[in-house]
Amino acid sequence: MNFLCLYKFWSFMIFVMGLVFLFMGFYFLFVDYLIFLDWELISFNSVSMVMTFLFDWMSLIFMGCVLFISSMVILYSSSYMSGDLYKVRFLILVLLFILSMMLLIVSPNLVSILLGWDGLGLVSYCLVIYFQNYKSYSAGMLTVLTNRIGDVAILVSIAWFLNLGSWNYIYYMNYYTNWGYWVMFFIISAAFTKSAQIPFSSWLPAAMAAPTPVSALVHSSTLVTAGVYLLIRYSSYIISYNMDYFLLFSCLTMFMAGLGANFEFDLKKIIALSTLSQLGLMMSILFMGYPILSYFHLLSHAFFKALLFLCAGLMIHCIGDSQDIRHVGYLSNQIPYSCMCFCISSLSLCGSPFLAGFYSKDLILEFMSFNYMNFFIYIIFFMSVGLTVSYSLRLIYYCIGGSSGIFSYQCYEENKFMIYSMFLLTLLAITCGSILSWLIFPWPAILVLPLECKLMPILFVVLGGWLGYEFNMMDCTDSVVGLIYNMTISFFGCMWFMPYFSTHLMSSSFLPLSKYYYSFMDSGWGEYLISSSLSSFINYLSVYNMIYQNNNIKIYLISFLFSVIFIMYLNY
Repeated sequence: MNFLCLYKFWSFMIFVMGLVFLFMGFYFLFVDYLIFLDWELISFNSVSMVMTFLFDWMSLIFMGCVLFISSMVILYSSSYMSGDLYKVRFLILVLLFILSMMLLIVSPNLVSILLGWDGLGLVSYCLVIYFQNYKSYSAGMLTVLTNRIGDVAILVSIAWFLNLGSWNYIYYMNYYTNWGYWVMFFIISAAFTKSAQIPFSSWLPAAMAAPTPVSALVHSSTLVTAGVYLLIRYSSYIISYNMDYFLLFSCLTMFMAGLGANFEFDLKKIIALSTLSQLGLMMSILFMGYPILSYFHLLSHAFFKALLFLCAGLMIHCIGDSQDIRHVGYLSNQIPYSCMCFCISSLSLCGSPFLAGFYSKDLILEFMSFNYMNFFIYIIFFMSVGLTVSYSLRLIYYCIGGSSGIFSYQCYEENKFMIYSMFLLTLLAITCGSILSWLIFPWPAILVLPLECKLMPILFVVLGGWLGYEFNMMDCTDSVVGLIYNMTISFFGCMWFMPYFSTHLMSSSFLPLSKYYYSFMDSGWGEYLISSSLSSFINYLSVYNMIYQNNNIKIYLISFLFSVIFIMYLNY
């Protein structure tokens, strides 16, 4: 019972801190106030190491949301991880994860951002390999190596900012130089790796090897949203440059993830691909020049995505820890409350009217329609919305509807700690969209569009729901379709073969090259001629030096003779 008290204590403490930060953020927003703190750690002559913190409405509200979701996840974990042998270690890792995210949120300084950024990457690796098996080790290695690319991009940005004398990005928002484009490029590269945009998308579904509460935390408000939050902070700096190519990559990520989720049968991977699709949506509207809209969707998405993962974790527990949705069916008879929460979060993800996702998604689609974007981006946006509804309703049909799975129901009750955590998240998954839209925007956005453009989001939601129903009904003929269109279905279902490019293709190309380099440079003539040449020459000279220092009279006479001859030659 000690571990239960520990989980409940930390859940309560983080919940209270989250409420404090949330109300402070709303107050700062109301009075238009911010606090900029410089904490000087050490000063020597003219060199000083300074820790900087920026508390404004954006960082405080985001911190409040992260802490609130984290408290619910820890309360849920007290029941979910009760049978685990290393429960306390799991709690410590989750707390370190939250601390790293807090450090990243309040830092306007690139060096302190790197501390939180790298902390997220390292702790996520420890959590992905928590269940120790070969698959978890492979997924953890793919996760940490992809994130290291972003760490290197942040380090290069730190080196560039060294030219200006300070690493606080807030000083250089309107400062343009010839190398400003490169800083922008490296910062966007770092955000693309952390938020898993194309071509770095393959690590996100692989990170599902972590425990489900960690997935709820990672996919809602911490690891994958760190890249989006960094770009929101840098938005006034990067939007002054041409963002067309990055906008294209974000839109393709959104489309690719929505398409892949419709061909996937792993419950957690479907939800992970839905996260990837929503990240592409946040990135693309950010690159169009609307960072506040991206921030609004970031917050509303966090609540219903955490709820979706918590419901999925309970469902996985109920069917003997299987994640295949073809094994599930009729769960609404056994766990009705969890299925209700699952439906609410899925419908909020679809953008159903008057749930949390509707307010941000509908606003994003209307602003995108109002913007001067080409027809390709327009079609990709609406098709991605339809695909989101498609895989969400397909998931509901398989898990809750009349699909008869082969696994029997093995759980007998819905634990009260799980119900408490899901209840509070359900309230916010319903109401947070409307509340945040009233608070964040100083005046209502009234966009006057033609009737067909205004009804386009609703039309694609209905079409997507029909497509999801058709995908669900294809289970009797999918073997025939799979045999005829095997390559096409594999291409769509495997994220356009990106996991193979990130793993097998790179290892098959670079491992023989590294072996050749090792055999030539470390075990061949390269080692002898290049690496060992200086040491061999010094060794050769030191042998003669030792002979000379043995006070041998013959050496002295010979050297004296050579010296006389050399002096006579010079005088001549």
